[in-house]
Amino acid sequence: MIKPIIYTTLTCPFCKMAKAYFQETGVEYEEKDVTHDEALQQEMMNKSGQFAVPVIDIGGQIIVGFQKEKIQAALAK
Repeated sequence: MIKPIIYTTLTCPFCKMAKAYFQETGVEYEEKDVTHDEALQQEMMNKSGQFAVPVIDIGGQIIVGFQKEKIQAALAK
């Protein structure tokens, strides 16, 4: 299974929802907190084209925001 990467900030409620979803469904993920890390912010913006969180990278498919259906579809590939 592909290990998603999730770009987050400390105060983002949708980031918390996405992480909770991964935990509830047993999906192991890598979290990258962009709160104070300019290099990670740039990495995230290069992938998504915007400065909004969460940005979820599932095998190169980029999902901005907590979009459960898109996450499920990407994980099913």
